Order: sequence, then C-alpha cells, then structure tokens
Amino acid sequence: MFYRLEPRPDASSLMYYASPVLALVLTVLTGLALFAALGKNVWAGFDAFFIVPLSTYYGVGELLLKSVPLMLMGIGLSFCYRARIWNIGAEGQYVMGAVAATAFALHAGLGPNVASVDYGRLFGTALAGMLGGMAWAAIPALLRTRFNANVIITSLMLVYVAQLVESWLVFGPMQDPNGMNYPQTAALDPSVSLPIILHGTRLTLAFPVAIVLLLVAYVVMNHSYLGYKMRVAGQAEDAARYAGFSANRLVWVSLLISGATAGLAGMAEVAGPMGQLTDQISAGYGFAAIIVAYVGRLTPIGVFLASLVLALFYLGGYQAEVTLNLPASIAQVFQGMLLFYLLITSVLIQYRVVRSRAPSTAAR
Repeated sequence: MFYRLEPRPDASSLMYYASPVLALVLTVLTGLALFAALGKNVWAGFDAFFIVPLSTYYGVGELLLKSVPLMLMGIGLSFCYRARIWNIGAEGQYVMGAVAATAFALHAGLGPNVASVDYGRLFGTALAGMLGGMAWAAIPALLRTRFNANVIITSLMLVYVAQLVESWLVFGPMQDPNGMNYPQTAALDPSVSLPIILHGTRLTLAFPVAIVLLLVAYVVMNHSYLGYKMRVAGQAEDAARYAGFSANRLVWVSLLISGATAGLAGMAEVAGPMGQLTDQISAGYGFAAIIVAYVGRLTPIGVFLASLVLALFYLGGYQAEVTLNLPASIAQVFQGMLLFYLLITSVLIQYRVVRSRAPSTAAR
C-alpha cells in the first residue's frame, strides 16, 4: 500500500491562519515529551520555559525587549517574502546596522558626563543603523538584478562576511583602548542611547517605534500601490509581468526595506540593552525572524504575536538552562520544531494524504 499527496479542491482559509496556533500547540507538546526523554520533570520544564519568564514585572519587560529585533526584522522580511524575494540575510544586515550605528554614535555623542538624551543625535544614530542595513541588503539586490544571482545564496553568505567584518572591527580599529583587550567598543554615552520607557525594566523606546512601524507596514501592505504590486508579484508572477510591474524594482524595494528594518534592529541593540558593540552582537535574531515572518503569515499583527512567542522561547531557554541544566541551544530546538510543524500543517492545508495501490508518478 502506497500513499501520495493529492491537491485539495478547496484549501481552507480558516486553517491557513489557525495553523500557526496548531503548530505552537504541537511544539509545546513535543517539548514536554523532550523534557521527559531527557529525564527532567515535565511540569518543572513547562514552568521554567513558559511560566517563570512571565511571572514578574521585570520578566514581562524582558519579553517585550527581546521581541523588538524579531518584530523589526520579521516585518521587513514579510515585505520580501510577499514579493517572493527570498532574503535569508537579515542577520548580516542586522550586524552591519549595529556597526554603522555604533560608528556614528561614538563620533556624535556629547560625552559621558551628559546625562540626557539628545534626540537629534539619537535619530542620526538610528538613521546610520538603517543605512548600514540597507547598504548590506543592496549587495544581493545588485547581484540579483545585474547578474541574476540567487538571492538566497548571496544574502546568506553575506551574513558570515558581516560577522567577520564586525569581529575584525571590535578586535581592531573600533576596539575600546580602555577595555582591557576585550572585543568591544567604548560604551555609548547617554546622549545617543535609547531611553527606558518602563520603570524597573530595560524596555526602551525601540518598542513603541517597532509598534508604529508595524502600523505603517499594515497600511503599506494593504492600502498602497506598492503593497498591491508585491501581492501580485508573489501570487501570480506572470500577471505581474503582464501588468508591467518591474521585477528589478521590486527586488530593490523589498531588500532595501528589509535591510532598513534589520539595521534599525541592530541599532536598537547597541543603543539599548547592550550599550556598546561587542563580538556577541550576532545572536541569531535574523534567522529567528524568518520563523517570525512565516508563523505570522507575513502580516503585521501576525508578526507581532509571533515575535512575542519567539522571544518567550529565548527567555524560556535561558531559564531552562539555569534551573534544569539543559543546553543553551534548547531555545533553538523549540524554534526549529515550531517551523517544522508549521511547514507540515501548511502542506496538509493544500494537500491531503490518499492511499493508492501503485506508487505515485513522482516515486517512479
């Protein structure tokens, strides 16, 4: 007896949006089974991973803080994926945005004795971060439109180049001369640092900025000509070509938007919780943001909710590492399971499994 996938005559639109919730439930259940297989108390694992991080006022602030880079990069990637531009390099654009923002901030700061924020210089720091991310995203855009290079490969390879460039800078030209040879720059002074908006936490001004950008993205995606062109290009490439939409222009616009949001996320880290550029700036947010975009179904509200879930995975991973003596990579395991189940449910929305007595044509 053989099995094959058969296209469904009518794919459920309800299940399309409900499948991320189902994928999350399956991820949690599998995670509990994983805790049991590792010899850990299942309920202690559930408590450490999902309850303890949210049990305090400070923990909620950390969740929102952790969601900011995921939110910013997730919405930028959603623009790309709606137009079927497969940008996998948000991590590199995030790193280069952090580098550019730090370089500007170190030269534009008023000095460590200034206690207040200078919003003009802070805006310049944010703009530098966005331009740094855009410049890095422009490389795969140029290679795609000029030489027809694969965006997936070029954007992904540039992640490792960005990490090496950043490592060279913090070990060399940008290293803090008073930092006892640690791979880091001097700390950014308060005039170019993001102010705290929630007393008793580390949550910065970057969070409401990210919310505003989500609202702007909603308007652009659903009520603008650019959003319409992206939807057409993503759903019917031939129709977009027939309508005269420029494929090259969409490549540039999509990648530059994604690069700008990734660069802003990098700036939010160095001017926020990190306070300086170090060799630990690359934390995998850019790759996690790919999951955020797809779990969020490429919509602003979905990206917002998915970024909170992935942020909880990060915090839960840290807590499980401390209390249950689990490896730090447990957070990445949960991220991978979530994407795995989302892909499975997405396939089953479009196809159904049928039995047959002969192998399928594909199997032959």
